[in-house]
Amino acid sequence: MILSILDTDLYKFSTSNAYFQLYPLAEGTFTFNDRAREVYDESFLSDLKDAFAQMARLALTDEEFSYVTTRIKYIAGNYWEWLRGFRFEADKIECSLDAEGHLHIEVTDFLYKVTLYEVPILAIVAELRNRRFACQVDNGTVLDLLDAKIDIANTDGLVFSEFGTRRRFSSELHEKVVARLKTRCPKYCAGTSNVFFAMKYDLIPVGTFPHEWMMFHSGVFGYKRANYLGLEDWIKVYDGALGTALIDTFTTASFLRTLTLKQAKLLDGFRQDSGDEKQIGEMIIARLEEFGIDPRTKLLVFSNALDFPKYREVAAYFKGRIKVSAGIGTNLTCDPGIPGYKAANIVMKLSRCRMSAKDPWEKVIKISDDFGKHMGDDVEFGIAAHELHLQQ
Repeated sequence: MILSILDTDLYKFSTSNAYFQLYPLAEGTFTFNDRAREVYDESFLSDLKDAFAQMARLALTDEEFSYVTTRIKYIAGNYWEWLRGFRFEADKIECSLDAEGHLHIEVTDFLYKVTLYEVPILAIVAELRNRRFACQVDNGTVLDLLDAKIDIANTDGLVFSEFGTRRRFSSELHEKVVARLKTRCPKYCAGTSNVFFAMKYDLIPVGTFPHEWMMFHSGVFGYKRANYLGLEDWIKVYDGALGTALIDTFTTASFLRTLTLKQAKLLDGFRQDSGDEKQIGEMIIARLEEFGIDPRTKLLVFSNALDFPKYREVAAYFKGRIKVSAGIGTNLTCDPGIPGYKAANIVMKLSRCRMSAKDPWEKVIKISDDFGKHMGDDVEFGIAAHELHLQQ
């Protein structure tokens, strides 16, 4: 199910490298959350543990090492040298079912290592779940559905990237989607977040940093300046590369409040992952104009459960005001055309962290622009809302 150690999102490597360079002693725990609270049995759990054990066989090959060191040069060479020796450790993955059959998964390790577990674990759970529910796809139907989406992108000139690794229907279907995008949408498909498929199909690997980066900074430095310090550290590591900022870890409003003129000028763009696309976009444009920056020089990337008709509407709304793109995931890699089928609604987020083993553990949370995407401890929500002056 996981085809390579590179069969994951680019931002996992960029974030892992940032920990590796700046916070090599920092530790963290990633915790799985099934928003749909689906029910499984011991047989599923056994298959899951077997799949996790198979992850330990993955290693960076010589061909892959050559690719990442020549095509992803903004990540330091010493990091890729370290990755050659990295192996997933199944015994670090705590996996169980509660009395109601709900799945619980946690992994704890140094942050530069544990962050790499998130996407493959999610992809495995999603694929095994589809097998368990006996979901059978018809390739012709899948490609017809995909072609209709590609036609919208080609007709309306909608630039987008494929972001669908973590909740894909299967690795097989994912590859069919990427191959089709390569042949039928070469002008408007800007790339894929999946590094393995980027290498295999000569596409651009795309991505920057995830919510966990700001969550880590809130845990070790506090909520008030987590966004600011997170951006400063990102700039320190990447010196202007990977310049699209994810803005909604503690709501977009709090991100924009601490954004500085220097940071705004250095950033290439902003990624909206929750909330109303038009409202968030207006907030970004207004903040840029406050700084005296022409919004038309910046990029706004939409990635909140988008489909192509919705993206077309949003792109038309902002036309001529700011550059737009989109990261589209589940709608591309988990649309099998099965009547009544619903994709897995699963995430795996940083739940606690500490600067080193001598420090106490700190709980971390995510406060989205969509209430349903909030994650974390209720006490911490109250603290963060107070410190960030958020309405409760």
